[in-house]
Amino acid sequence: MDRDWQSLFGSGPVVLDGGLSTQLESHGHDMNHRLWTGRVLLEDPAAISRAHGDYVGSGADVVISASYQVSRQGFVDAGLTEEAADAALVSSVDAARAAVAGRQARVAASVGPYGAILHDGSEYRGRYGLSSEALVAFHRERLGILVDAGPDLLAVETIPDVDEAKAIVEVLADHPTMPAWMTFTAADDKHTCAGQRIEDAIAVAASAPSVMAVGVNCTDPRLVAPLILRMRAASDLPIVIYPNAGGAWNPEDGSWDDSITGPFAPALVEVWQQAGATAIGGCCGTDASVIRDLAAQVKG
Repeated sequence: MDRDWQSLFGSGPVVLDGGLSTQLESHGHDMNHRLWTGRVLLEDPAAISRAHGDYVGSGADVVISASYQVSRQGFVDAGLTEEAADAALVSSVDAARAAVAGRQARVAASVGPYGAILHDGSEYRGRYGLSSEALVAFHRERLGILVDAGPDLLAVETIPDVDEAKAIVEVLADHPTMPAWMTFTAADDKHTCAGQRIEDAIAVAASAPSVMAVGVNCTDPRLVAPLILRMRAASDLPIVIYPNAGGAWNPEDGSWDDSITGPFAPALVEVWQQAGATAIGGCCGTDASVIRDLAAQVKG
């Protein structure tokens, strides 16, 4: 273990939550909106806390806030105000904090990629055509608000592109005392979604002194084991993985094509642990029942 990981989580295995949108859907919420979980956050923050609480009750050691798709630019594009976006970022941390009150679980503030606000699947492609300066400015304004809201750590997640990772590393330098992990989306068992070697992406993430863990998320679970081995060879930081339920995101109708149903296979989880995963959870398509089974296996 290195940096701040052990002070937050100890030396044992760590279970992350599952897909926040998936759990909200199980409660009857419609996620087919450009603000995604951000809309529920605006309309019913107690529903966000309830979904987080389901994961904590299922054995999750970490809940990831509903800030993934919240930004000033995204809110303005949706007909809202910059002030509403800033308030929603704070509310996302407050809602997660309410869910873990009195429990042994940590709050990670989600820092999603620029592509998430475009609502066209860009977080699975990268290569936005933006300058480094534009990416730095985008992440700097919301990351500062999230840090001030007081999470335990930042979950910089679903990053498809080394160029965006470099911009975020620059912004993280503004907040050297706030621990973070950085996880990437992968196109195959060797490359990010933008086509760079996963080893190169991990090296960029690990260059930030505040990044205490690296990994992949919202990636097909069948790709994860070889990715862990490559990431382990590139860095000695803890490895964080939270795959989706498989399949590919269809931005036309806001659904996952050919997703796997049911929990992760126990044999697959065992392979992830043996390969070197320190923290394991789920992303899109995984709900509290998946995390309950995962926690029973990982902690058992």
